[in-house]
Amino acid sequence: MNRYGLAGVFYASTLLFAPGAAHAGVETALSLVPHRAVYDLKLKDLSDRSGIEGMFGRMVYEFTGSACSGFTTNFRFVTKIDTGEEQRVTDQQTTTFENIKARQFRFDTKSFTDEKLDKQVTGEATDAKTNLAISLAKPDKRDVTLTPSQFPTEHMLEVIDHAKQGKRFFEARVFDGSEDGDKSLLTSTVVGAQQQPKSDDEEAQLAGEFAKTPYWPVTIAYYNEDAQSDSTPVYRMSFKLYDNGITRDLTMDYGDFVLSGTLSKLEVLGKPAQEKCN
Repeated sequence: MNRYGLAGVFYASTLLFAPGAAHAGVETALSLVPHRAVYDLKLKDLSDRSGIEGMFGRMVYEFTGSACSGFTTNFRFVTKIDTGEEQRVTDQQTTTFENIKARQFRFDTKSFTDEKLDKQVTGEATDAKTNLAISLAKPDKRDVTLTPSQFPTEHMLEVIDHAKQGKRFFEARVFDGSEDGDKSLLTSTVVGAQQQPKSDDEEAQLAGEFAKTPYWPVTIAYYNEDAQSDSTPVYRMSFKLYDNGITRDLTMDYGDFVLSGTLSKLEVLGKPAQEKCN
């Protein structure tokens, strides 16, 4: 899950992929399962300064492709917000394409409020050894150069690789095209010990064929690029992660309010691609 890139969320220092790490990422990518996951969202906690009295919604995450041909993610995040004085519906629709081998990333995000388009951010990025080159098409045509960064699927693969190796903490710089598409985020990831679903875990049963599959509890904190070591993250995400890239039991902490996301439907769209990349 990106982003969230999904994925979005992240770190105080930069971690660049060495050739060995990149190869491990491609190998791990061969196990990712194309799928569509639907999550029901509800308000878990909020502060007085949030200006919110109620919120609920739905998130749909569709992930397809392969390590060799590239991965496409379609993401939709709809919420109904009650401020006490008015209600409004926000709708974010994002499509991305990520080619891990070529280190290329395309993104298009449309944000609506009450069905009216507020903003569209479209562009593409290429991660070279010396910089991250971004070419934005919307809302304004311009070029941006940043410090080399990982893209969302690449970062998720590293989370899985670290989890398999029993490495509990790591940091990375991630670019996912969010906001204005011109900044990367520093991330800090904590991976817990692998766990087996409990017999009374109702959400696990919704994972279908993966209901009894072990998972890792993961928490990722996202920081602005200029954040200090003791600064508060922009937001923080926690979730249960399977080694095939599927996630459930989401918690999204935005500081002033916290949303929970419960897996309500999971559809497997195919088997992991078994081709060997040249």
